Amino acid sequence: MMNLLNYIVWQPDIEAFHLGPISVRWYGLMWVIGLVLAYLLVQRLYKEQKIKDEYFDPLAIYCFFGILIGARLGHCLFYEPDYFLTSSKGLIEMILPIRFLPEGGWKVIGYAGLASHGGTLGLMIALWMYVRKTKLSIWTVLDNIAIATGSTACFIRLGNLMNSEIIGKITDVPWAFIFEKVDAVPRHPGQLYEAIAYAILFVIMWTLHKKKPEKIGTGWYFGFCLTYIFTFRFFIEYTKEIQEAFEASLPIDMGQILSIPFIILGAYCMIRAKKIA
Repeated sequence: MMNLLNYIVWQPDIEAFHLGPISVRWYGLMWVIGLVLAYLLVQRLYKEQKIKDEYFDPLAIYCFFGILIGARLGHCLFYEPDYFLTSSKGLIEMILPIRFLPEGGWKVIGYAGLASHGGTLGLMIALWMYVRKTKLSIWTVLDNIAIATGSTACFIRLGNLMNSEIIGKITDVPWAFIFEKVDAVPRHPGQLYEAIAYAILFVIMWTLHKKKPEKIGTGWYFGFCLTYIFTFRFFIEYTKEIQEAFEASLPIDMGQILSIPFIILGAYCMIRAKKIA
């Protein structure tokens, strides 16, 4: 029988602090920190590469809306299509950060449900639109974004940890977390595993770009980023609980299915970069 005293009991307040009547939640705060870090890092990369400020200014807007819209639609379409696509209320909730109440009326809950695969796809589409406007090289832009991606991904997963969501399977490893908002059994802290992996990715990418700046613009950094993140994501899914009931009938879960195309794309980009080097 497991001794629950040996594990980490996890029950943080989802609210970080209040600004008057406004409640600032850890999840939203982690998103903001991650995006601000990426903004500053990419701004520095642009300066290193002597890319004009006028080309950098609109980048944050494209990235923000690309990630948010893609992540939201990804969750709704990949994980809960039966809810969001079968009623007018579901369609409204997919677009607006509200939830209709059973007794009538509605309340603002934020976007409760964001999928990283959808966010990645949304970001790629947004960057394609961005380079069409700025006429910059798509591979230079993708590589710059990729170098900063690990920092943002790390903070987003820390936000999931603070929310006690995307929990792992039951385990008896000594570093297991008991997510008291979920149940009273020790589980893999899958969010923490991913956060650590993405922090390591950022260190690798930032170090490599300093040693091999000539690779920026070949697509290699973008390819490595996709391959690293989604290969890790594929295998880490084995430690995580499925997010939706329909996944139980699948040979691999939805997160793994959606990771495969990104792994293939990442490998292709790395091979392509090697050929043109």
